[in-house]
Amino acid sequence: QVRLVESGGGSLQAGGSLSLSCRASQISVRNYFMGWFRQAPGKEREAVATIASDDSTFYAASVKGRFTISKDNDRNILYLHMSSLKPEDTAMYICAASLGRPADILREAEYDFWGQGTQVTVSS
Repeated sequence: QVRLVESGGGSLQAGGSLSLSCRASQISVRNYFMGWFRQAPGKEREAVATIASDDSTFYAASVKGRFTISKDNDRNILYLHMSSLKPEDTAMYICAASLGRPADILREAEYDFWGQGTQVTVSS
């Protein structure tokens, strides 16, 4: 059974940094197209960052320059390092995996597996 388990969320003040992890089992982050999404209360889920099997990356405009996505293929873990956090970054952060490169990397339906999420709360 495929599992994606996120960790590392928490509460912190604006300007701080936080690193999230997503541990995968039964799939290899080396071969899958991986992404981090987030969902704030009352808002739609949105793609934050993605990383392909060739390590090419994508970042949403709202986080570019502040967030970094990476993965450890040997440990089978996806990471999201977040810095200069803002209150508007408050959300449930969820990792996702797609067997192939999605035609639309921003589209939730393109992803095959999802984690349960880890909450990030940023106060002003």
